Amino acid sequence: MERETITPRADWQQQCENAGFIYHSMDGVYWDERCCYRFTAEQIDELEAATADLHQLCLKAVEHIVAERRFDALKIPAAYHEYVTRSWQAREPSVFGRFDFAYDGKSPPKMLEYNADTPTALLEGSVAQWNWLEQAILPQRPEADQFNSLHEKLIERWRALRETSFRDRFLYFTCVKDNDEDFGNIGYLRDTAQQAGFGTALIFIDDIGWANDTNCFVDQAGQRMDALAKLYPWEWMVREEFGLKLKESDIKLIEPPWKMLLSNKGLLPILWELNPGHPNLLPAAFDRGRLVGQDAGDYVQKPLYSREGANVTIYRGGEVIREEGTYGEEGFIYQAYTPIPQFGGSFTTIGSWVIGEEPAGIGIREDESPITKNTSRFVPHYFV
Repeated sequence: MERETITPRADWQQQCENAGFIYHSMDGVYWDERCCYRFTAEQIDELEAATADLHQLCLKAVEHIVAERRFDALKIPAAYHEYVTRSWQAREPSVFGRFDFAYDGKSPPKMLEYNADTPTALLEGSVAQWNWLEQAILPQRPEADQFNSLHEKLIERWRALRETSFRDRFLYFTCVKDNDEDFGNIGYLRDTAQQAGFGTALIFIDDIGWANDTNCFVDQAGQRMDALAKLYPWEWMVREEFGLKLKESDIKLIEPPWKMLLSNKGLLPILWELNPGHPNLLPAAFDRGRLVGQDAGDYVQKPLYSREGANVTIYRGGEVIREEGTYGEEGFIYQAYTPIPQFGGSFTTIGSWVIGEEPAGIGIREDESPITKNTSRFVPHYFV
């Protein structure tokens, strides 16, 4: 695993926009092809195997949480315990998720968290990154490849849903207004669903209504909504006015209700409890004292609900690194600190995707801080 300095394509902005990647320069520099990462095939195999293994461990953790009724530990509102249980017992289908790893190419990948409900960086990790490989790398290195089957697997996954539990359902896609990143990601998901044969429409979350007479969600025209793919967090939905209406409706959702158990940082202590010593896991606990009692003392405090690194605090060798935010009201978990690898002076984390049940590719984020944030740069990769 090496970081290489390269020359950006002369028209890289236009190439990104041609793929629908309009937010390539948010906060100044987001997509960054002044450098790239080169892996060996063996390193890619290691990342792929870790992703597959951890995903299965996460599914077993969901089974444990449901069977042992550990919803309160994850601060799932009581009104939704049975709703989540029914969703899991029915094995309502999932489309995607993304692990975040600390990985230096030498030691086993360490799971930092699982973005299992509303993972972003999908469009840039899929078509934008693949276009870069074809245009910037393959002309000089035709033997190169990329760990990236996101586009094909997304279409395959949507096609499978269309032939089974989502048969004959018109599929709405939703996100918040005035957010280019969310709009780009949900638009890309919609495009892959259309390629799989779904009829689709875009509706912003604020424009979804409820019809009391028919007990169903409706669009702006009053049309019944039977299926919804959302880039909007479960923990927000269940605390809002229409949240309880979800239990009255038969609307099918992507991601399904049981995914709120995997998008919660409370998953991390439960994974460690069920799989102590696993080479791809870090010690984690709900109680800081229990964690420090096992470890030398360096640890990370994470809110049960947090996004883009908000309210994460690293305690390392007497130093405190804190990212501000609005999360933490529900409580925190504590995870043993592992060094985030540095390449070229930047801290590097790897996002490893799961589509359906299969590993599907990686994306790399860089930052001057060991806490990955919304503004962290996306850097492409290839392997030989």
